[in-house]
Amino acid sequence: MLIRHPLDIPPSEITDPARYAARRKFIQTLLLAGGAGALGVARGNPPAATPGASLGKLQSSPFSLTDDKATPFKSVTSYGNFYEFGPDKESPARHAHRLRTRPWSITVDGEVKTAKTFAIEDILNWAPLEERIYRMRCVEGWSAVIPWVGFPFSELLKRVEPTGNARFVEFWSLADPEQMPFVRLPLLDWPYVEALRLDEARHPLTILAVGMYGETMPKQNGAPLRLVIPWKYGFKGAKSIVRIRFVEKQPATAWTKAGPDEYGFYSNVNPDVPHKRWSQSHERRLGEFFKRKTLPFNGYAEQVAGLYAGMDLRKYF
Repeated sequence: MLIRHPLDIPPSEITDPARYAARRKFIQTLLLAGGAGALGVARGNPPAATPGASLGKLQSSPFSLTDDKATPFKSVTSYGNFYEFGPDKESPARHAHRLRTRPWSITVDGEVKTAKTFAIEDILNWAPLEERIYRMRCVEGWSAVIPWVGFPFSELLKRVEPTGNARFVEFWSLADPEQMPFVRLPLLDWPYVEALRLDEARHPLTILAVGMYGETMPKQNGAPLRLVIPWKYGFKGAKSIVRIRFVEKQPATAWTKAGPDEYGFYSNVNPDVPHKRWSQSHERRLGEFFKRKTLPFNGYAEQVAGLYAGMDLRKYF
């Protein structure tokens, strides 16, 4: 069902701006004072990117929709966001080796007829794995072209029965301070939770990814299971998913709570809506010097614009 008018986030779920600013200042002070050492995490240069296990023969996908050259594996695995392992772009590669990806299970609950828990090994056998080369755009202004390996979210819907009340889907990331030391700090309201409208989640471009570049997912990129929505900014793609919850009302998500005037629920790539602190009109691919013009919906407008027909995309950003 196409939902044209989203529900407002309840004021009680939104972080006060003053609290958010104080939180950021606290984190900056802690890190400058060597707080990372107090957390028991190592400093220094990130380790070199190492390949994972091959995922074998992959099914070709008609949804790649780009002829752009893939960004080098090293660039994608050494630079990125995964706040559970630290706030700077090199932190995930430096600290994610702590993550234990086996055993791993994902609970599916909420507005479903029967809640279920799946082991990651079972999920890997749900459908032939596809390689999909997607353009990805981050809100900070950098972008990449990544060959993801995974399957459509609709494969999950085949195995659970959402009730008629299900209108949104939440994706919960692991938040274990033993494995993820920066969860001990109030960088965000843990656990990291992202969400989509149900029609966005079931769109054929939305995938649950288990790998990239033909190999199992690197820990710093969200192993063993992450969400990929190529027409939205990268922070919508929850990493290291442990729970998928179907709900009736639009939920507050990690970044909408942290900065509601900067990070909207929809987070569709829109070059005409600037971030509060920078423009979104251009982007720089990892490994490239010159910037390029940002495309509406990250270049996937033909496929997804109909999801938002009649909506003011400046208001619902």
